[in-house]
Amino acid sequence: MSLASRRHFLKYSALAVMAGALPRMALAADAPLFKISLAQWSLHKSFFGKKLDPLDFAKIAKTEFGIEAIEYVNQFFKDKAKDEAYLSELKKRAADLGVKSLLIMCDGEGALGDADETKRTQAVDNHKKWVDAAAFLGCHAIRVNASSGGTYDEQVERAADGLGRLTEYAEKAQLSVIVENHGGLSSNGQWLSSVMKKVNHPHCGTLPDFGNFRVSKDEMYDRYKGVEELMPFAHAVSAKSHDFDEMGNEIHTDYRKMMKIVLDAGYRGYVGIEYEGGKIDEFAGIKATKKLLETVRDEMTKKA
Repeated sequence: MSLASRRHFLKYSALAVMAGALPRMALAADAPLFKISLAQWSLHKSFFGKKLDPLDFAKIAKTEFGIEAIEYVNQFFKDKAKDEAYLSELKKRAADLGVKSLLIMCDGEGALGDADETKRTQAVDNHKKWVDAAAFLGCHAIRVNASSGGTYDEQVERAADGLGRLTEYAEKAQLSVIVENHGGLSSNGQWLSSVMKKVNHPHCGTLPDFGNFRVSKDEMYDRYKGVEELMPFAHAVSAKSHDFDEMGNEIHTDYRKMMKIVLDAGYRGYVGIEYEGGKIDEFAGIKATKKLLETVRDEMTKKA
């Protein structure tokens, strides 16, 4: 390794330690073990069905669920990334209610690990407007996908290349680029961890999702192993939920086991509700997930 390369590595390694410590700092005596946020996707049926206005998301989170931190989804205002008037209204409504804008989940902008370098570059460029929009709204990150093609190792290289270039752009706005396990090799915790290590940048991290661990039609990755592998790089956490038993527990994910993994990693940031079930409506599903997270948090606080 050249002296210049070594200096670059040491610089970002040191920054990574500092950045990793931010959501893991010691809590005040009366602070909760973690805070709860709401992912806009939890209401995707209502937003896609035009039953709700995306501009009202902050109001819905605060008044309907008592949640004061939100995670936007670009699909609900896809043509508004450069619309300053729209973004200003979105920002004002959140600020007026004291609701914090955390991140924008970005989909449909191309594969950041595309095997075609020209397409990969285009995907990086496509995401930049969402970095700008997130910065305008006061978010700390955009959530992206690490879609790629080729062999296992080729996909590590390609995804790291696209993510690295986008992260360098986001760093200028003091934002992070975070990757969710979201299908394909990104749902393989070991693979995504390898990508993070390859990028090696404090502004590039993960958003571990409790439920998105289907690698392929025939392969499911162990969700607990996957979250444990992704937590060292986590800038956010997604509490995926679908169905609940009569005791209020999510039947697919052991929330007590999962939140122990999250907290044991030293994470003390927001945990975002992302309800995707169909047996109860979206509002009921969000409330059930919130109640479960609060119950688990209370139990873990007593043990702390």
